[in-house]
Amino acid sequence: MEHTPSRRAFLIAAAAGAGGLLSPASAGAESTATARAGRTARDPFTLGIASGDPAADGFVLWTRLAPDPLTPDGHGGMPARDVEVGWQVATDERFREVVRTGSALARPGSAHSVHVELQGLRPGREYFYRFRAGGHLSEVGRTLTTPAPGTAESSFTFAAVSCAQYEHGYYTAYRRMAEQHPDLVVHLGDYIYEYSGGVYTAAQGNVREHAGGKLQTLADYRLRHAQYKTDPDLRLAHRNSPWLVIFDDHEVENNWAGDNPGTLVPDFATRKAAGFQAYYENMPLRRSAVVRGPHLKINRRVSWGSLATFHLLDSRQFRDDQPCDDGMRSGCDERLGQERVMLGDEQMKWLAGGLRSAPAAWNLVAQQVIVGQRDYHLGPGRELNVDAWDGYPAERDRLLRTLAGAATGNPVVLTGDAHVASASDLLADFDDPDAERVGVELVATSISSDGDGYRDAARDAALLEENPHLKFVNERRGYIMCQATPQELKADFRTLDYISRKGAPARTAATFTIPAGERALT
Repeated sequence: MEHTPSRRAFLIAAAAGAGGLLSPASAGAESTATARAGRTARDPFTLGIASGDPAADGFVLWTRLAPDPLTPDGHGGMPARDVEVGWQVATDERFREVVRTGSALARPGSAHSVHVELQGLRPGREYFYRFRAGGHLSEVGRTLTTPAPGTAESSFTFAAVSCAQYEHGYYTAYRRMAEQHPDLVVHLGDYIYEYSGGVYTAAQGNVREHAGGKLQTLADYRLRHAQYKTDPDLRLAHRNSPWLVIFDDHEVENNWAGDNPGTLVPDFATRKAAGFQAYYENMPLRRSAVVRGPHLKINRRVSWGSLATFHLLDSRQFRDDQPCDDGMRSGCDERLGQERVMLGDEQMKWLAGGLRSAPAAWNLVAQQVIVGQRDYHLGPGRELNVDAWDGYPAERDRLLRTLAGAATGNPVVLTGDAHVASASDLLADFDDPDAERVGVELVATSISSDGDGYRDAARDAALLEENPHLKFVNERRGYIMCQATPQELKADFRTLDYISRKGAPARTAATFTIPAGERALT
């Protein structure tokens, strides 16, 4: 990638504020807009800025205006009228070389969020961006375009993260991740949690509390997203790298599946639509994510030159209800039904076609719940989590055959949800330890969900013995930092010893290398 010399300088400048005035070329237009709108007394950029879904010629820029982010109506203290928001893109963090500028309307119907889709930029390089509204200038964000299709990059880095229950701890893991300057961040779901304050409690107790009650209305979901984005570590992580995002269950309701709510809740269809709308309003997603009807389209592909292709999946909207009333189950014959689906036929065909045609060295399948069989009962018998792919083994077999049939590109599955970091081989038959290896699964632990976590060496050893394809488990908080080259993919499992107080350092608990063509961990 083509980078500016000092990323440390960027972090310092971004942390200090917007830094500098608008370029002379755009100052007149901005002054006119400010005069029309009038200067607001309070900074409207309390929720930060973000970028996402990068392409070779552009990306999405996002912000949401909210001078008073925790107002119960979900509108963040904004007036019930459109507000003009100016934006700039430059090749340097001090905006000496502005390459694009424009404006967009932040509308009340979209919670005054803005999604700017840039095109026509140079591939494979670093850019900086900022917004202006009501006489206020946002902080500066850093983002990247992807290399041009077919470009042979020597390497790139990406982070995989998931599960950030606000009450359970501080978001230090987001900050430590940002300090490593990944080229891309892949968020695998559970960006927010829907519970009332104090309902879901970490082992060491909650360190902060959700605003409002259990999420029911659009205003509730908007408020919860706003509260999460008041966290400075999350805002830093967003403005430091472009993100790819997919939702799991807690963005709507715990363990929901298709049209089935995870718990007995009234009018689930309305709640799901509200959760989807708030999710789009608060994420750097393209307009193509918004489709007619009660759906949000999150399965899509993003390529990084000839080095990697990300296939982002949706394992919630199209799945059958969990078998045997959900949860951890033994002897659940219902799960074995051949007709049971997790992704659905259309999405499975889409994935198979992409794996067959993607020319990249690495096929990175980003999805939400554990694919590999995971027996949690230590000893005779078997206990499985039927909300994960263990509840859908027939479709998992189809998925594994699809991975095995990928003609090019080493398949690696990136997974969230579990709150436990793990690395495993994916077997054609999990009941046969010598079966063909068809790929690798890397599971990101949580950013904060379940609090500090713990280490139980004896139990971990027993779990690895019970599941021979499983090579590593760790119950601390953190993220995965990966470096991909044409020869190998290296995954560092980064963990923090605590999040119940601020400032924990991150360390590498384990490193795994996947050699190109091996489809197994070393």
